[in-house]
Amino acid sequence: MNLMSGFRISGAKRLARIAAATALLASSAASAQVATINGKEISEDVYNLFFEMRFQKPAIQAAPEERGMAIEMLEDIYLLTTQTTADELAEEPRVKAQIELQTRSILAQAVASDFVKNNPASDEEVLAAYNEQVKANPPEEYKARHILVETQGEALGLIKQLDDGADFAELAKEKSTGPSGPNGGDLGWFGPNQMVAPFSAAVAELEDGAYSKSPVQTQFGWHVILREDSRQSTPPTLESVRDVVKQRVEQEKLQDYLAQLRESK
Repeated sequence: MNLMSGFRISGAKRLARIAAATALLASSAASAQVATINGKEISEDVYNLFFEMRFQKPAIQAAPEERGMAIEMLEDIYLLTTQTTADELAEEPRVKAQIELQTRSILAQAVASDFVKNNPASDEEVLAAYNEQVKANPPEEYKARHILVETQGEALGLIKQLDDGADFAELAKEKSTGPSGPNGGDLGWFGPNQMVAPFSAAVAELEDGAYSKSPVQTQFGWHVILREDSRQSTPPTLESVRDVVKQRVEQEKLQDYLAQLRESK
């Protein structure tokens, strides 16, 4: 049973807990705690964080019953972890390692978040990263036709017919088993990521107006491809990808910081 969803109490007792929880929360601004279990205070900060994690919304939005449920669950946790057996178990090697690892993980995330907060990506850095990305990956689109057949031998035969002067579109209408066959194999304009990798790679290697001299195999069969045209498409605007670019720049800064820490350890 999940600890977060277990340890329920009777209806009458629950209503009493809810009323008590509401009263405690009303005075939490002064006391900064919502309950005390075996001498251990459940602070307002702990309650707020627990509520957000459990109910996926801010504690300030809690309904009275939700407040009571959250405090009840926290009390169960504190009751179990303030037992003598908890102190003993905390010294077992595996449990001790789990506590250490979880503590370090939380602190590491906090330090990383603090670093990013204090070293945000500037507008200049975001623009430079955006321009670099556009330059390194110029958006290109292709206009192509293809003829799809079942065997490599059939594809080789089609290439020979094309070498002998056959019309590509007419061959596609006659021989292609793909859905574009009736339209002469016309695929229209598409970006590299819109086609399976072997097909996209073959199209990228062709010149405009050229057809593949070797059959191209994909999971659909064997293709003969004609690249009719190509063009540079308009890259996404900086504003439309600003948040993504900003996050990438900040993650790169964090990785650089980690590299420095590794070198100086």
